[in-house]
Amino acid sequence: MSQSLKINGHLEARFEPIKRVFEASLAAGEEVGAAVAITLHGEPVVDLWAGHSDQAKTREWQEDTIANVYSTTKGMTAICAHQLVDRGELDLDAPVSKYWPEFAQNTKQDLPVRWLLSHRVGLPAVKELLPPEALYDWDAMVSALAAQEPWWKPGQAHGYHAVSFGWLVGEVVRRISGRSLGRYFREEIAEPLGLDFMIGTPDEHHERIAEMSAMAMPEPEADGPNLGAAMLMDPEGMLARAFMNPPSMALGPNTAEWRRAEIPAANGHGTARSLARVYGALANGGELQGVRVLTPQSIERCHTEQSRGPDEVLQISTRFGLGFMLSQGTRDTSFGPNPRAFGHPGAGGSLGFADPDTGIGFGYVMNKMGPSIVIDARAANLIEATYASLA
Repeated sequence: MSQSLKINGHLEARFEPIKRVFEASLAAGEEVGAAVAITLHGEPVVDLWAGHSDQAKTREWQEDTIANVYSTTKGMTAICAHQLVDRGELDLDAPVSKYWPEFAQNTKQDLPVRWLLSHRVGLPAVKELLPPEALYDWDAMVSALAAQEPWWKPGQAHGYHAVSFGWLVGEVVRRISGRSLGRYFREEIAEPLGLDFMIGTPDEHHERIAEMSAMAMPEPEADGPNLGAAMLMDPEGMLARAFMNPPSMALGPNTAEWRRAEIPAANGHGTARSLARVYGALANGGELQGVRVLTPQSIERCHTEQSRGPDEVLQISTRFGLGFMLSQGTRDTSFGPNPRAFGHPGAGGSLGFADPDTGIGFGYVMNKMGPSIVIDARAANLIEATYASLA
């Protein structure tokens, strides 16, 4: 086997199918660099990495390589909110304006916090075109969202808040805790669990961040959505604004400004090992090695359906609990075969999820962007191999 196909790490013998799938994906050129990790009942059973951390393939992917995981970050943000619920500091049915008074603008004074977490609040985008630097300016983004009129009648429909989710939920966390979302996550989740995962990554860690490729565009489908075409047809519409406002979103993730900023729906940087560990805690009643992350009651809330059906933004069917995506029964929309599994994918391929029925915590990160809207085919293959190993 060539050096470029060397699979590093370890796994228990019964999970060998996962290694074979991972190796085949790398050999077929489906990956530049990637890592996959799994915990079972809180114990690490798979921890593999391979390939290269740069697109020119001059630097090997290392054990401590971290990658931008786009919307897989949303799960980490949701955990912070659920922890505040457990502590009695956040009421999901209270108005957002109870914690964030400025949010009451434009008839939003009575909208409950749970609608932020379930993508029902109608704020997937800011309509007014913002300056490029606003993307990295927390106060600018939350002020713009507080002033924004909902794009649909809140509670009557749902639509994916692709980037705004992080500022909306993160500002509630900040108002209650007095800490930014990134700091709260670091102090209350990452450090106690020993995670190598950051929302707002300091400069001293940038040298070990994987270089991401450009986003692969899906082939147009006769009977399916073409989001790129839809954005071009209506550049001032809700869809285009959701993904491209501020316009600096187009600069991508390989900049120091993106890496430093706290964008809690889209710019978490971490390892597959860390995703598997935190979701492993959630798959086991919310506790791991004496560290309580969430209560069993919160775990139940995480996978209780809040939204299902046509998505006003993505133009497909989506299903959400409180801050987490839920399975829909097809290969590209499911976290395995069990109904209580919950987690979050990221644009281009990354994924983390918990399965309370088997005690599985799963993490996958990569730096070659695929065309997936929900669950990438590479991740789906690894999920299938995981459950085949348990059979």
